[in-house]
Amino acid sequence: MTLDFSGKRAIVTGGASGIGKAIADGLRAGGADVHVFDLNGDRAVDVSDPSALEAAFERVPEPDIVIVNAGMGKQAELTATTHELWQRTIDINLTGAFHTVRLAATRMKPRRHGAIVLTASTNSYDGEAMLTAYNASKAGLLGILHTAAGELGPYGIRVNAVCPGLIRTPLTEAHFAQPELLKEYFRDIPLGRGGEAGEVASAVLFLASANASFITGATLLVDGGQMATKFGTWNEDNAEFRTDRWVLR
Repeated sequence: MTLDFSGKRAIVTGGASGIGKAIADGLRAGGADVHVFDLNGDRAVDVSDPSALEAAFERVPEPDIVIVNAGMGKQAELTATTHELWQRTIDINLTGAFHTVRLAATRMKPRRHGAIVLTASTNSYDGEAMLTAYNASKAGLLGILHTAAGELGPYGIRVNAVCPGLIRTPLTEAHFAQPELLKEYFRDIPLGRGGEAGEVASAVLFLASANASFITGATLLVDGGQMATKFGTWNEDNAEFRTDRWVLR
């Protein structure tokens, strides 16, 4: 999906790969001047370091759009989640997001316009096993979202979030290489498959665009319907699993 971002200046954290790269590419395709903040991007920035993040903001033009996408997720049982893993996850996913939103808002408020979009998760709502730190960090993003939307709305700044489900990225490619795992996981997804990075990017681009001019404080699920259902959609009675998705017979 190509939307018009001509003349807009954008920052994408975590924009060097996966969902972030798809977002950055989409913004560029729409005519935006895009700056990627990523450990591996055109501007090497660790979002968990407030000083480095602020310095990165100072080096680029004041943004019209900020995509808060940088994140990490590492599996560990609750009792095996070390302080170090907990702290690193919170530092990047939640504290880094807070500072990114704060710095973006500081620059947008005097100009009375702007769009901020956070990459949250379906894990903002549910307690997926082995991901205590990740789940907590993504749930916390919704607190930032709701508060920021309320405080920044009077300044013409919109703040929204997307909540992706399982999306094919370099970080999740190993999961997509396991058909038996996918077969069981996708039973609970009405569309019967995982998502692609570009599908999440399309949702983000919409929320960042003028097409969403009366939308703020919203969370847009990009999960194939997973969070809308309580019981598994798919079974072998009338469907079959083919490589990476369920299809009706």
